[in-house]
Amino acid sequence: MRLALFTDTFVPQMNGVALTLGRLTEYLNRRGIEHLVFSPKSTADMVYSDPIRPVTSIPFFLYPECRLALPNLAAIRTELDRFQPDLLHLATPFNLGLCGLHYARKHRISHVASYHTHFDRYLTYYHMKAAIPLYWSYMKWFHQSCDATFAPSRDTLDTLQEQGMDRLLLWTRGVDCSLYTPEKKSMDVHERYGITAPYLLLYVGRIAPEKDIDTLSAIMKLLPDSVKSRVHWLIVGDGPQLQELREQAPSNVTFAGYKSGEELAQIYASADLFVFPSSTETFGNVVQEAMASGLPVVAANSGGVLEMVSSGENGMLCTPRQPQSFVQEITSLVDDSDRLTKFRFEAREFALGRSWDAIFDQLLHDYEMIIDFRRIGKKSGFYSA
Repeated sequence: MRLALFTDTFVPQMNGVALTLGRLTEYLNRRGIEHLVFSPKSTADMVYSDPIRPVTSIPFFLYPECRLALPNLAAIRTELDRFQPDLLHLATPFNLGLCGLHYARKHRISHVASYHTHFDRYLTYYHMKAAIPLYWSYMKWFHQSCDATFAPSRDTLDTLQEQGMDRLLLWTRGVDCSLYTPEKKSMDVHERYGITAPYLLLYVGRIAPEKDIDTLSAIMKLLPDSVKSRVHWLIVGDGPQLQELREQAPSNVTFAGYKSGEELAQIYASADLFVFPSSTETFGNVVQEAMASGLPVVAANSGGVLEMVSSGENGMLCTPRQPQSFVQEITSLVDDSDRLTKFRFEAREFALGRSWDAIFDQLLHDYEMIIDFRRIGKKSGFYSA
């Protein structure tokens, strides 16, 4: 099998899509599967090695971590003619995805797409709600010839099906339980950030409107004084609302910036509660990382998070965009150490069943099935949610 992957976001960019695709290429390398990755060049001086084919790019105005490529179509076509791929995977619907789509349609090659981000919901947060029908018209056009569209959660599959899209397959996400583990709990985190409160509450993610940062800010302010005196917040991430959140945050909040790898794993393991108000997630990789670290989650009752957090078993689900709902659950958990201990155990147990290799093995099986169906000329309506 020879694969060509087209994406407008890729490592070293720090977002769930880029990190997932980075892990996919690592898996393909281990399996000895030939592949190319056409991705945006992040910086002019960055050096890339096989199988990456960097393309000049500019930031996407709604989501700077996802870049708009400025591809040389002739160069990409030459590269693909030489490589002779069996399947093209279009990970984003922007410029690079369009290049792959054009080539696949012209040469009648198996091609799939993956749906990672609810940009229609983002438009609402950026006061562009009128553009939502146009967005869905474009998405249906983009996906109509694909042999399959992969989505990371059943909630997302349902959304796509409601919009009239078909040939849908589940491609969920794994988590590295050896990197994210309760064993990395350390008081060094408290000392590093000057935290003396008994409980550490954690948020990890982009600090932007679509992550319901306004809700997070309100939660911090609305906690009763009896709880505020016992908790400290650690905010990990960056984004356009960072300065605004800094200015509004009470005194028991520390901003750590972007973190990754071992440092992030240690932060997860050393916290007591993960608070995640975002209601726009197709999956929610940080939620699963927190759970793998044995960290109970208080999250919005929306999106892909629903398939990880079982309310009352390994965390609590709250009414989206209702700060008081989060305040109530945080307060009850801080006052109930036995339930926190139970949630820690159950969160870790859930994550242990979500290995990346098993998920990529299934993806590879789906790739093979799609290629075979195209070769024998079987209609691709076989796929469904």
